[in-house]
Amino acid sequence: MDTQIDTILAFLESVHPYDSLPRNEMARVAASFGRREYLAGDRIYEVGEPLKGLYLIKRGAVEVTDRNGVLVSILGPRNTFGERGLMRDGLAVTNAIAVEPSVVLVLPEGDWRQLIAGVPAFERFFQRGRSAEVRSSDLTTLKVTDLMARSPVSLPPEASVTEAAQLMREKHVSSVAVTREDTLLGLVTTRDLTEKVLAAELPGSTALGQVMTVDPLTLSPDALGSDILHMMLERSIGHLPVVQDGKLKGMVTQTDLTRFQAVSSAQLVRDVVACETAEEMAEVTARIPRLLQQLVAAHNAHEVVTRLITDIADTVTRRLLKLAEAQLGPAPVPYLWLACGSQGRQEQTGVSDQDNCLILDDSVTEGDRPYFKALAKFVSDGLNTAGYVYCPGDMMATAERWCQPKAVWRQYFRGWIDTPSPEAQMLASVMFDLRPIGGTTALFRELQEETLAAASKNSIFVAHMISNSLKHHPPLGLLRGFATIRSGEHKNHIDMKANGVVPVTDIGRVYALRGELTEVNTRARIEAAEDAGVVSVSGARDLIEAYDLIASLRLESQAALVKAGRKPDNFLAPSDLSDFERSHLRDAFVVVRTMQSALGQRTGALG
Repeated sequence: MDTQIDTILAFLESVHPYDSLPRNEMARVAASFGRREYLAGDRIYEVGEPLKGLYLIKRGAVEVTDRNGVLVSILGPRNTFGERGLMRDGLAVTNAIAVEPSVVLVLPEGDWRQLIAGVPAFERFFQRGRSAEVRSSDLTTLKVTDLMARSPVSLPPEASVTEAAQLMREKHVSSVAVTREDTLLGLVTTRDLTEKVLAAELPGSTALGQVMTVDPLTLSPDALGSDILHMMLERSIGHLPVVQDGKLKGMVTQTDLTRFQAVSSAQLVRDVVACETAEEMAEVTARIPRLLQQLVAAHNAHEVVTRLITDIADTVTRRLLKLAEAQLGPAPVPYLWLACGSQGRQEQTGVSDQDNCLILDDSVTEGDRPYFKALAKFVSDGLNTAGYVYCPGDMMATAERWCQPKAVWRQYFRGWIDTPSPEAQMLASVMFDLRPIGGTTALFRELQEETLAAASKNSIFVAHMISNSLKHHPPLGLLRGFATIRSGEHKNHIDMKANGVVPVTDIGRVYALRGELTEVNTRARIEAAEDAGVVSVSGARDLIEAYDLIASLRLESQAALVKAGRKPDNFLAPSDLSDFERSHLRDAFVVVRTMQSALGQRTGALG
């Protein structure tokens, strides 16, 4: 029995928010968990059944569907489910089925509610997760402008039906708006061409004005998704022009609604799991920008958006590892694939490269090396094919330096801590963001604990890390303005990554270092630092609010680019913001700069 509790305890140390508990409290919680095993296809619970407690996946995969059988999510190790039912009346509001042999830990409801009531990190974690789950899937509350095609296909009324048919084929659409100087006159659909032209044996030269639906039903840009659904269902129509002041602004079709409902993080994860090649995965990940746009449009918190997008990258990585082992055979010794950078912090957006490494068991021999070299190449090449391009700094498992036994990694960290050169500071900054993705997590747990302990006690190293964290400055200009980029492609823009989120990421990393905190996500680090007393309550609250605004505006800018048919980037023009937004963004940058100054002053960071 003790062995089982120790195993659960070791697992909880790698799961947020359990990793924020004091050691003795974590041990108590570990003893409260029950352990259940399921075969592929086994039902865990159904809608309306009393829940046994909060479910936590230790191994395997679980599919969650709603009462209509529509997929809600497909979950893997360290994912939690069942909390929505507990937050209501203890009855399941979804169905859960094991899709492969799985081990699930169950925390009784009483113990879970005690944690929610007594540990701030738990309350924040589950309340945010629940509200996001509701929002992200709610089509009815989205505005029409978030669903419509930005550039509707249109022709003048004199154009022929042949021209319309050819244009529809070329643009892969099922309708053409009939306009004159952007004023909507009518609508022609493929159904009109079939019933009014072909069936009536009209010539191809027939003008659209003769067969169009005059004054079709329209919507305004501020209408909601519910308005679209109700109108389409009530009137049995599949095309709705969006009109403002008589001018055509867009078009919403049943296909748009279907596409929206089909693009979810859960569906993308499920599709990745079914892929047999990296090329197939690339077809799935190509839908991520659309997912980003939808999640932002649904007003999800930025940390929820980036977490869901990162989950897809994690799934791609684990799937590639599985395919690699299928091709190369079982690994000769235990290994662990880890991600760093934005994937490690679970902060990926629409712009991501790959940063990763391998920790090998110390029993590895020179004869085993070719296997892991091939494994690293297979996975890194696959990630590149799937859209996670090679790291320009070669921070990848394919580099021999970053594919080493645990003992060598221990030497790396000790060397960086004992001799904090500029390169050591840079590497330490990257490697303090490591997060296990696939393999034997035990290879990292002890290494992480001893590294954080050693680093936090080395005042010179901490001072160097703080100094390094102050190199990225918020873009504050004179007279309440912004320091924008002065020339080049992004002239008069702000780099919302390098000068926006990175300074906060650096501060959060220092907090984690000083408090020996195992959290990797930036927001979670600040919250954990507040709970641990590393930073004042007011300072943490101010910094979180500033970070939320900066990160949210960055995502909104990326979503706007996607909506316009452009590739997302990290550059934002302050002129695109309202006066209100500009004022608050500058205030947020002031908070970040103030917190940077406080770090330097309190510790005497090296300049």
